[in-house]
Amino acid sequence: MSAREMFGGWPMAVFEISVMLFVFAVGVGVLVIIAMYIYDATQSEHTIRRNYPVIGRFRYGFERLGEFFRQYFFSMDREEMPFNRSQRAWAYRSAKDIGTVIAFGSTRRLDRPGDVLFLNDLFPTQVEDAVPPRPITIGKGFAEKPFTAQSLFNISGMSYGALSRPAVRALSNGAKEAGIWMNTGEGGVSPYHLESGCDLVFQIGTAKYGVRDEKGALCEEKLKQVGSYEQVRMFEIKMSQGAKPGKGGILPAVKVTPAIAEIRGIPVGVDSRSPNGHREIRNVDDLLDMIVRVRRITGKPCGFKTAVGRQEWVDDLLLAVHRRGVADAPDFITVDGADGGSGAAPQGLMDFAGLPLSMSLPMVVDKLNEYGLRERIRVVASGKLINPSGIAWALCLGADFVVSARGFMFALGCVQALQCDKNVCPTGITTHNKHLQRGLNPVDKAQRVANFATNTVHEVEMIAHSCGVADPRDLNRSHAFVINGRGDPEPMEVCHPNVQTAAEYRGVANAS
Repeated sequence: MSAREMFGGWPMAVFEISVMLFVFAVGVGVLVIIAMYIYDATQSEHTIRRNYPVIGRFRYGFERLGEFFRQYFFSMDREEMPFNRSQRAWAYRSAKDIGTVIAFGSTRRLDRPGDVLFLNDLFPTQVEDAVPPRPITIGKGFAEKPFTAQSLFNISGMSYGALSRPAVRALSNGAKEAGIWMNTGEGGVSPYHLESGCDLVFQIGTAKYGVRDEKGALCEEKLKQVGSYEQVRMFEIKMSQGAKPGKGGILPAVKVTPAIAEIRGIPVGVDSRSPNGHREIRNVDDLLDMIVRVRRITGKPCGFKTAVGRQEWVDDLLLAVHRRGVADAPDFITVDGADGGSGAAPQGLMDFAGLPLSMSLPMVVDKLNEYGLRERIRVVASGKLINPSGIAWALCLGADFVVSARGFMFALGCVQALQCDKNVCPTGITTHNKHLQRGLNPVDKAQRVANFATNTVHEVEMIAHSCGVADPRDLNRSHAFVINGRGDPEPMEVCHPNVQTAAEYRGVANAS
């Protein structure tokens, strides 16, 4: 039977057209391959493609896909960086409020240098004897409007611009529900930060976004306006951050939308690159002058954030505080570790600059004790602390508060796709692509943010109660061991001996 007899009439015409289209597609495909072959064989940029035209292209595709295959198929639960699957899974379960109980024993090794082991007490704190974390007042007696906070765990600086609008809204509303504060990041305060009524810490970056004049200097009128917002409770001068100390913030042009440009006071569609330092802050006295200036204009507590590298400035700063008077001291210091993160940073700084939080946090706390300023200057710990163990560890070392950025990104649904700076974030968190933002429901994610904060603190309290203390803020260095370089546990007090006040020895007044 002929094809025409088989298909007959109109159906046969469809068949013939389909065959023609198939042949045409094959022909086009062959021509494309020939063109690629000629191009690859004659170009001089890629050696692999020049030696193996067309086929060599697979190498680059596989290299790109490799990170995703490793993440989902090949890496063990506690191998992956910067956050392994076990850490992320805990954050996801906590955010979804589905429980964090595991079975059959821990997969965590007990001999990795630097890891912490908490010392459970024979007589743990009973539930009826437990108390919530005691509130701490920042700026009391020195700021016109001091800030009293009970929250142990808060949202670290992530700007509107680095984050999408629905992400900021979800974080803001989740912070309000959980009773924690949210740092605006250096991109200024947006309507989406303000709409929930949550407590805000306004970060003043090196570019002064949101409070800058036309020349990029601090505008006192704009600063006063921001200070007039009741929910802006504190100001944080960003000196540096852990992922890129000595490098200013980077927001690619594709993410500088009209709304973001208006808030920041910069042109639309142009790379937003902050200076690598504050031009008017070149020494510790300049820094104290700026802190006093911000506190005077706004009436609210002011501190600064820094990643620690060279340490001489700590002594210089604290000596200057005693010389000038404790009224000029920062109300808090946010200590960021080299293990902190960023959506965009040069690899040389991300990988090799700055000290890890495990060294910088106890050093800053000990210096404050040494100079008798521990009660005057509060300490906020920042840098890769997303699980209860990390927060309890920071409290043991002397932190008053802990802040996290990436932990709350996981609460929003981040899958660690490592696309933060490319405007193609698959979960809608760090992209301004409306299509990709559709998947991020601010109402649902706000609840997850609140769950994550609440459940994290609950487990910190559980660790504290196991150690025999009623208030997690009573955790100290006697409650933990740290694995040393030989793989053996040793007391945290041995690794980081407590420093007694030695202000008189320094020749300065031991001010209270």
